[in-house]
Amino acid sequence: VSNILNPPVLAFFMGIVAVLVKSDLEIPPPLPKLFSLYLLFAIGFKGGVELVKSGISQDVILTILAAILMSAIVPIYSFFILKIKFDAYNAAAIAATYGAISAGTFITATSFLTTLEIDFDGYMVAALALMESPAIIVGLILVNLFGANPEKPEFIWADVLKEAFLNSSVFLLVGSLIMGILTGEHGGEVLKPFTEDMFYGILTFFLLEMGLLAAKRIKDLQKAGAFLISFAILIPIVNAILGLLIAKVIGMPRGDTLLFSVLCASASYIAVPAAMRLTVPEANPSLYISTALGVTFPFNIVVGIPLYLYGINLFWR
Repeated sequence: VSNILNPPVLAFFMGIVAVLVKSDLEIPPPLPKLFSLYLLFAIGFKGGVELVKSGISQDVILTILAAILMSAIVPIYSFFILKIKFDAYNAAAIAATYGAISAGTFITATSFLTTLEIDFDGYMVAALALMESPAIIVGLILVNLFGANPEKPEFIWADVLKEAFLNSSVFLLVGSLIMGILTGEHGGEVLKPFTEDMFYGILTFFLLEMGLLAAKRIKDLQKAGAFLISFAILIPIVNAILGLLIAKVIGMPRGDTLLFSVLCASASYIAVPAAMRLTVPEANPSLYISTALGVTFPFNIVVGIPLYLYGINLFWR
């Protein structure tokens, strides 16, 4: 209930209702992109500042390695599940989407932890920043291995790696993280009105826009079918459980474990779809975008985040 009655989450539902009742509510096109850029910069910068406070410890290194591992493994087993119903191109594109992360879900989870007064470490942002690129690369390797189109030209790997590591989301996250590290606590104080005081207001408008987009994607879900919709609900739970077990093994505290589980359970609806559209045009974008944004994102922010915390409380008791 505390998660649903959070202003940003309520704004998400307001966006859905606006589309369903055919209101003319909309956010002018340049602003949603600005909201995304702001949120990525703010969480990256704050993460860098927190990383300076905590230092590069064994816990930080283990967490980052675990994040990269999950980002590479999730697309592999997801691909073979999806191959039951889809060709290699669609299976690889959807699998890569679920191997990567949703910054919006991560930010909602941090808001949830703050509401419940559960501590978490800022260096989790470093894990967030490093979980997009491995999923893109693994997805493209799967296409290369299992794609059956002999006329399709081979990937130019320089372009693939550029898209994986220098796409706007990854570049801004990593760049702002480095800025936070270089400026430290002094930089955190200077930018506090920008990166903290404005944060939840911008997040509220961002999730309002996400609600509008998710509702507009409902029609696309008819193309997905029951199999893909079920996958979009069940695979986040599987991924979150796996993330929870890894977190338990390496000794993450409760708040960090929730964020790590959320990263494992979420699906990218910005960076990976952009990369897949560019490099795997044979895949149908309505399949991987509509499921990530129309099913997995709302499932995680309404049901998933509290559910994962419940599981963590059972394990950590």
